[in-house]
Amino acid sequence: MRSQRDSDPWPMISQKAKYALRALIFLARAEEPDEALLISDIAEQQRIPKRFLEQILLDLKHHGLVMSRRGKLGGYLLLRKPSEITFGEVLRIIDGPIAPLPCLSRMAYRPCEDCHSEETCEVRQVFARVAEATRKVLDGTTLADCIQAEDAEDLEEELRSLTA
Repeated sequence: MRSQRDSDPWPMISQKAKYALRALIFLARAEEPDEALLISDIAEQQRIPKRFLEQILLDLKHHGLVMSRRGKLGGYLLLRKPSEITFGEVLRIIDGPIAPLPCLSRMAYRPCEDCHSEETCEVRQVFARVAEATRKVLDGTTLADCIQAEDAEDLEEELRSLTA
């Protein structure tokens, strides 16, 4: 989760990850599960630069989340069910590890340079709880969760309570 943000004052997902999630949710909303959607339609509807979206979909294709079809009925479609694709998986593909500190990463662990002891590090202890809560939400939320009407309202309500 550390690409493109070295100058950002707050750790957040990259624009590329937001675009990837929006494109996948758009594909998940396709009327037919095997309906291929054109990149130009996805880009226009989701306000994503087409060239950038092409790169994103290629990354997602290489990781087995989407497939492309050529020809008259060509375009992109989900390779797996929306209920099988989590936000956590997408973020790891696009942005890398989901960890606020390198010593808490499951994918790219490395000790912090300025830390004397991971076992007694107070900063690590607090951020370990943050990391676990973050993983729980991201790995427990699927594309299907976002496209179901009842869940969308629940997510909006939860977001309002978290940002209040």
